[in-house]
Amino acid sequence: MKKLTTYLCFFIFSLQLTAQQTTYYPGLNNWEKKSCSDVSINCDSLTLAIDFAIANESKNPKDLEKAHYLGFGREPFGDAVGPHKTRGESTGLIVKDGYVIAEWGDPARVDMTFSVTKTFLSSVVGVAYDKGMIADVHDEVHPYMAPVSFYHTLPVNNKADDFGANEVYEPFASAHNSKITWDDLLRQTSDWEGTLWGKPDWADRPNKEPSTWLGRERHDPGTVYKYNDVRVNVLALAATNIWRKPLPQVLKTYIMDPIGASASWRWHGYNNSWILMDGVPVQVVSGGGHWGGGMYINAYDQARLGLLTLNRGVWNGERLLSEEWVEMALTPGVRKTYGFMNWFLNTDKELMASAPENSFAHLGAGTNMVYCDPDNKLIVVARWIDRNAMNDFIGKVLAALPE
Repeated sequence: MKKLTTYLCFFIFSLQLTAQQTTYYPGLNNWEKKSCSDVSINCDSLTLAIDFAIANESKNPKDLEKAHYLGFGREPFGDAVGPHKTRGESTGLIVKDGYVIAEWGDPARVDMTFSVTKTFLSSVVGVAYDKGMIADVHDEVHPYMAPVSFYHTLPVNNKADDFGANEVYEPFASAHNSKITWDDLLRQTSDWEGTLWGKPDWADRPNKEPSTWLGRERHDPGTVYKYNDVRVNVLALAATNIWRKPLPQVLKTYIMDPIGASASWRWHGYNNSWILMDGVPVQVVSGGGHWGGGMYINAYDQARLGLLTLNRGVWNGERLLSEEWVEMALTPGVRKTYGFMNWFLNTDKELMASAPENSFAHLGAGTNMVYCDPDNKLIVVARWIDRNAMNDFIGKVLAALPE
């Protein structure tokens, strides 16, 4: 059986390489462009789609700190603890067969990308898995996790105030948290309980009834989906622990440099998300911009991420993420339109009715969208588009393709 599995994996990989021979991969600081007519796309129809995206730009303030305090900042403990940046105008680009065939706005501008950051986070976890640093995604996280020693950037003036307090932090030590697996964290089904970086888990996207916020019964890990950035940040902490180095360095070495990403992206954490790792202060990055921070990146680099995931972890013949990892990322969990973070699936066309069912997207607030369409070898990056306009926009792009 093992020999048969090996043959099947080799056969699948051979088919992928054959398909990718017709795909262009851009080099560092260079991305070849073609006109829409060069790839048999109706240019007039594509222009209408782009005009639609521009007309449906997000109505939220471009000052993203102001936007925060009008939205997530109203939550309990919702104060920003990471940096914000004023965003640009409606921006995007369309990639067909690896070539840029259309762009609008300012694709070279570096902006916050919010929860698309989660796809980068799950990718560095994926590299760790592929390297055997995580034996099985269904392993409990607790045995992998060392006690955390926080690095206090501000002096503690009165030591007596902290006398008797734990000097180390063990995020998976409780009876409930000790049962949480890597898969639970990746699929946002952990129901992790606790406080990290000053943010209690219950304070992120709480329901409308405050009496339910504290002391509620916990769900068994793996049973209930809940989008929660505190728990995403717990995964970032656990990943930093097994890599024993800052995650941006890992991402740069194993993902961003191999795909020819620019030098302009930065992955931020919070003002207070510092730990001591082997005697050295390390900032633990966040999995999004919910309280500021996260990935700051341009649209071209977002499209490079899309080209990597569209081709199932292979970049120009080099495998950066295993086929097994990508298959797990594209497998629905408790929520059938969500695989690993942030691989949004189009199961039963629930995400976007206008798109093929096997398409998927990496999504973040803003809206930041990296749409990946294997059937059409198409990537669409749309930044600062109204979330309610995504489906119609993608439908208009697909309408420009040859029948």
